[in-house]
Amino acid sequence: MDVSIFFTGFSLGFSLILAIGAQNAFVLKQGIKKHYVFAVCTVCAVSDAVLISAGVGGFGIIIQRFPEIEYVARYAGAAFLLVYSFQSLRSALTSDHQLDPHGDASAGLTKTLLICLALTWLNPHVYLDTVVLLGSISAQYAPNQWSFGLGAVCASFVFFFTLGFGARLIAPVFHKPISWKILELVVGVVMLSIAFSLVWT
Repeated sequence: MDVSIFFTGFSLGFSLILAIGAQNAFVLKQGIKKHYVFAVCTVCAVSDAVLISAGVGGFGIIIQRFPEIEYVARYAGAAFLLVYSFQSLRSALTSDHQLDPHGDASAGLTKTLLICLALTWLNPHVYLDTVVLLGSISAQYAPNQWSFGLGAVCASFVFFFTLGFGARLIAPVFHKPISWKILELVVGVVMLSIAFSLVWT
């Protein structure tokens, strides 16, 4: 393994997922609630690993030849984000709740992971970033492209687990109902804006 190429993949992969998006907002929210954090972080990181591996393996060419894949993900993702943002905004405006330090019993593991998978796999940007962009860049490092891919995969694991478990540091703030309302409002606005950007792009 080429160490320099590994860290190039790590730094680029980390920078691509650093921006606040629907998936990151969901991970942060779950981390603050201490609700299935390990499972959510694992799903996000493993999903990225699969997509990055597909890109390094050449699947990005298929995405480019069949843009219908991107269109399906775009509009399905927009529809899902609209529904999720509506739920968050409604919760912010109508609910008067505070953080339960023992977790949120209202959503089971299956429902939580399904939401997490939808936010990941119905996001067309994830295909462009991981499969197409990282996949095409990795080709420049042949025959050591898998060192680049491994670096990008490790960046995803470091980022999501840091975000998920690091969120616990600010969890005490969310014992106040107003803090939780603000978080729900921010999550709702972020997902609503992403949904509109998907449709209008």
